[in-house]
Amino acid sequence: MPALHSRRSFFRTLVAAPVSAGALAAKTPAPHTVSADQPNVILVLCDNLGYGDIGCYGSARNPTPHLDRMAAEGMRFTDFYVTSGVCTPSRASLMTGCYPRRVNLHVNSKGGQVLTPVEPKGLHPDEVTLAEVLTPCGYATACIGKWHLGDQPEFLPTRQGFDSYFGIPYSDDMVERPESGWPPLPLLRNEQVIEAPVDRNTLTQRYTREAVRFIEENKERPFFLYLPQAMPGSTAESFASEAFRGKSGNGTYGDAIVELDWSQGEILAALKRLGLDTRTLVIWTSDNGSVNRKHGSNAPLSGWGYNTSEGAMRVPFIARWPGRIPAGATCDELASTMDLLPTLARLAGAKPPRDRIIDGKDIWPLLAGEKDAASPHEAFYFYARDQLEAVRAGDWKLYVPRAATAREKKELNVQSFPLRLYNLKTDIAEKHNQADKYPDVVRRLEALLDKAREDLGDGPQTGKNQRPAGFVSYPKPLLLQK
Repeated sequence: MPALHSRRSFFRTLVAAPVSAGALAAKTPAPHTVSADQPNVILVLCDNLGYGDIGCYGSARNPTPHLDRMAAEGMRFTDFYVTSGVCTPSRASLMTGCYPRRVNLHVNSKGGQVLTPVEPKGLHPDEVTLAEVLTPCGYATACIGKWHLGDQPEFLPTRQGFDSYFGIPYSDDMVERPESGWPPLPLLRNEQVIEAPVDRNTLTQRYTREAVRFIEENKERPFFLYLPQAMPGSTAESFASEAFRGKSGNGTYGDAIVELDWSQGEILAALKRLGLDTRTLVIWTSDNGSVNRKHGSNAPLSGWGYNTSEGAMRVPFIARWPGRIPAGATCDELASTMDLLPTLARLAGAKPPRDRIIDGKDIWPLLAGEKDAASPHEAFYFYARDQLEAVRAGDWKLYVPRAATAREKKELNVQSFPLRLYNLKTDIAEKHNQADKYPDVVRRLEALLDKAREDLGDGPQTGKNQRPAGFVSYPKPLLLQK
């Protein structure tokens, strides 16, 4: 088994910035008595699904009746963000309630966007995950699906607070590549590879069966089910089981979304059948915007996944809890996946970690539809890898000047981007730059950017409150057990 570096070595290798006192101290609070008021929590995270890809967000291409009904019976957010346009950083924030740079998962060990197979880097075992917040409150916990926060044993869900794990450890497009030492795409149960390569067409079906089984087995106690679906995924052509192929009329991408909708219907039906409907908070969202330019949609937002556009980082978000979240409601306040950790901690009767900075805020007043509830965020920051590229405060979003990427140069025929200011309330598609018209707003948002640089860093500049990622000395491929 790979040896885990000491905290000092972690820090020296990956962060080279001071860690605040106690920042990596005890992970979980003391246990307390289970309460009848604690909700079950089901958190579904799709992979690369866009803002405009489901019916209740405007899609006319992908039929999603179960998700549309879920929105009608719950609340739909219009301004909900992930913290990155790519998988690993986004998922790190969901699990820890922190910006990716805070926990040093904004880049992989080679400076790339996401963790890859046989990667020495992963979520630090001393970080406190959502599962570790809820476990001391009596919750059964399971992760079923795509993890992507480290594929070495030290970083797997079973080492990060989950009682059990069933799924693939990284993206569905990270298949066998002998020249890179990548193994066949593995399916794990807990920490053992049980199938390799996994049949990607079957993943949604198998994840759904596992999810329903977990709900049935834990119906008498509070549970937290984290279901990061593998679809619609990272490949040009998505995967779906035979029963759903051709059902959407929108290629395999649309078929995968129709199957995801079916999966959600099965989960909601299981809750009703087991009498858990009014005791369960169900959340459905995506890890970043669509990257499929032929069949996907981030409309009416600008841009595609993998950058800092609205289309990359603003995602669909539906929450349903009959009797507690108002039905048919819409919230247009800014919120983020980072907010789920403190919010779910509150509902479970726990407290977020107090020995480290948590960037997320409690958004239960928004979810509960409380009168005059407002976003708890003064600002929200947009990073691309290590670069701080934009900030949103209220309705305004300011982009810093920067050079175009190679892809942007090719597709847009531009060499650089100027300072840009958009009012997202009146210009959701980010078409009208108003930086010259509102210099006072620009200065106010530039001051917020300076605060982020000091706190989280920017480019080679380290932030004073960053924490180390995990790192192993000799990573090994996950292989099928003979």
